[in-house]
Amino acid sequence: MGRGPCDGMTKDRIRTFTMANRAAWDASAPLHGTGAHWEQLLADAARSGFSVLDAHLTATLRQLDLSGKTAVQIGCNNARELLSLAALGIRPEMGIDQSSAFLAQGRQLANAAGVQLRLVEADIYDLPTGLGSFDLALITIGVLNWMPDLEAFFRVVAGLLSGGGRLVIYETHPFLELFDPASARPHEPAFSYFETQPQEVNEAIAYDGQDHGAGETGYWFIHPLGDIVTACIRAGLRVVELTEFPHTIREPEYDIYEGRAAQVPMSFCLVAQKDAAL
Repeated sequence: MGRGPCDGMTKDRIRTFTMANRAAWDASAPLHGTGAHWEQLLADAARSGFSVLDAHLTATLRQLDLSGKTAVQIGCNNARELLSLAALGIRPEMGIDQSSAFLAQGRQLANAAGVQLRLVEADIYDLPTGLGSFDLALITIGVLNWMPDLEAFFRVVAGLLSGGGRLVIYETHPFLELFDPASARPHEPAFSYFETQPQEVNEAIAYDGQDHGAGETGYWFIHPLGDIVTACIRAGLRVVELTEFPHTIREPEYDIYEGRAAQVPMSFCLVAQKDAAL
């Protein structure tokens, strides 16, 4: 049997991790909201058909026939992906994140796109009441591994879905968490797939593969794929599809694991549905 996502995890301990992760993301936000890349993102958001979604996620969402349906993104960061849903005819209505600094960037992008969004600053484990329910809940890369308690997380996600609503998760594959691309032997496992203790993240959080120095300490959790699927099911969601991919959606340093003869799984997409009667 695998480990339970809640083993030894009290509410106080969960809050300790989530508050630390909030500080880490807030401290890193200035790296993302300035410079040429940010200015280009603002300009792109103002254009018709704006989308930062890759072909795989776009195809998955198109197949679900969600045109005209409402969407919430959990861990929305600066809302660039949430805003991208409009290009698929999906109504982006709410983004939830606990980083006020990234939500401020999200408001700038929404203004540039001319889209009205409700961006909610909150700890996902302690959401305000009355947020409503949605036809689509979207979770993308860099969310699950910051979550100390998967079962509690998915219960909250399920509560944000309307009856018949779909959950789409497009994330890094947990198998990739075994490797450290910066090590002397990057193709040998550096971490256990079944590690239960969080890894400290002490560097500033960035996506460009560059060293931006020290940041606030955050906590990264390795969740095996079995734990992710099981937590989803226990929250009352029916898994419809689980697709594993050989391509990376991680930082550039992980490119070394792509396109090999002995290819490891690098990302996955899970689609689940809430019972219409719930």
